[in-house]
Order: sequence, then structure tokens, then C-alpha cells
Amino acid sequence: MNFSRLSLTILTFCLTLLCLSSPAVKAEDAGGCDKFKWSVARELAWFAGAPRPAVSGDTLTLADNAFAVALKPTDAAGYVLAPERAPKPGTFGATLTISSIGKTGSYQFALSRRAWIDVIQNGVRVKSSAFSGLETCPVMHKSVRFDLSAGPLVVEISNSENESIGLAIAPAQ
Repeated sequence: MNFSRLSLTILTFCLTLLCLSSPAVKAEDAGGCDKFKWSVARELAWFAGAPRPAVSGDTLTLADNAFAVALKPTDAAGYVLAPERAPKPGTFGATLTISSIGKTGSYQFALSRRAWIDVIQNGVRVKSSAFSGLETCPVMHKSVRFDLSAGPLVVEISNSENESIGLAIAPAQ
């Protein structure tokens, strides 16, 4: 086939429109992603965008974005405290430091895939205040809320069957 530059431009435009209308991009409409207990539209948009890369051991600063976290085998994740749920053999995890939570309040931690999340602040595991999860949402598996004080914290991810995961952290809406 011999396409002219205009034909290629039109084809690219049509493919872009097709992709933008696909269920993966319109995650809130696909697979019941709108069935979380609270709005996760912000996190779904971040996961569909270009999450910032991170790897276990990194120190992160919060911004209006998600992170694409490269996980390590559980025994190499460097947990500060043993995960609340013991990791299963062959799973992956990460330990990430958040340099600062700007102000005291409730924060949502969203994970794109099945995994366990622990938050540690001032050397103590913080109990979650609320949880919402869906097996049917292809973009996001769960959103967990924690009541946090201003300052740094550690996020531990464990029991992931995958070597990477999306993580979003933001004030609860």
C-alpha cells in the first residue's frame, strides 16, 4: 500500500479517536469502575495518563499524578515493618518513602492491581479508615483511606503477583 502523508494523517487521527473511545481509556465506564464507594475519577485519569516511574527504595514527592512502581521480589523489598499480611512465596513488593504529606487529613491510596498496602508514619503502622475495592475494574483494584499527620511516611506494597503496579496518593475527596 502506498499512503500519502494526508492519508497517514487521517488514518492516525481515526486510530486515535478509536483508542480514546475504547473501554481502557474510559475506565469509569468499563467494568464497573464507577462502583467504588467514593469517587476515584481523579485516580482513574492518572492511571490512564503517564504515571511517573518509581522503584522500591525511592523517595517520592506528591503531585497530581500516579506512579508506575517497579516492584522487587518480596525478600528484596526492604520493608521497614513486616507487612501486616505475610507475603506469599513468589510475590513482589516495594518500600517507598513519601517526603512529606502537606497537611493533616484523610488521604486516598489507590492501587492499580491486587496487592496489600501498609502505611507507616513515625515508625508506627497506620490503620486504614476506609476501603473500597473492585475485581471488575480493569484500571484500578482498590482505594484505601488513611488519616495522616503532616510529614513524611513510608508506603509498603506487598503480595503483588505482578512485577509492577500503579500507585496514586492524594487527599480524599
